[in-house]
Amino acid sequence: MTTTSRARLLAATALMAFATLAQAQYMWIDEKGIKQFSDRAPPPSIRLKNILKAPPGVLTAPPVLVPSDVAATPAVAAPAAAKAKAAPTTADRNADYNRRQKEKTDVELKEKEEREAKLAKAEQCEALRLSKRTFESGARIGVQQKNGERGYMTDQQRAVESAKIDKGVAGCQ
Repeated sequence: MTTTSRARLLAATALMAFATLAQAQYMWIDEKGIKQFSDRAPPPSIRLKNILKAPPGVLTAPPVLVPSDVAATPAVAAPAAAKAKAAPTTADRNADYNRRQKEKTDVELKEKEEREAKLAKAEQCEALRLSKRTFESGARIGVQQKNGERGYMTDQQRAVESAKIDKGVAGCQ
């Protein structure tokens, strides 16, 4: 045998091997009791027990129920009916979208308020710390007297104000 004839023989053998894959892969008995052969899946109205041959792994899915099967197995039909729930309408989808947008806006607003409150508290704490440093420095602190004149804090007033500031600074930690 020559090289070209061997190549042709090899090609023909390969084609024949692939041709077996193209043979009818499904075999079932239809509603009239006739055996059907096809390379396509049988129609959904065919019961699983009437499918005689199928490619490996195809019949692992649950069978499609036909009206005669539904009457025989009501427990299986109820979940199938629940799964076959109608698709949401445009109004339902819009309502869902609006609800999600409102939730998102509410969350963003809450986060913004929390950030602002945290920033305000940080500013207040910094002002209290600055006041505490001023009181601890020993410098004279001016105040307005009851008679409208300017004066300086007494040691007793300083102690009261210092206690208030210490209490505020303690809340900052």
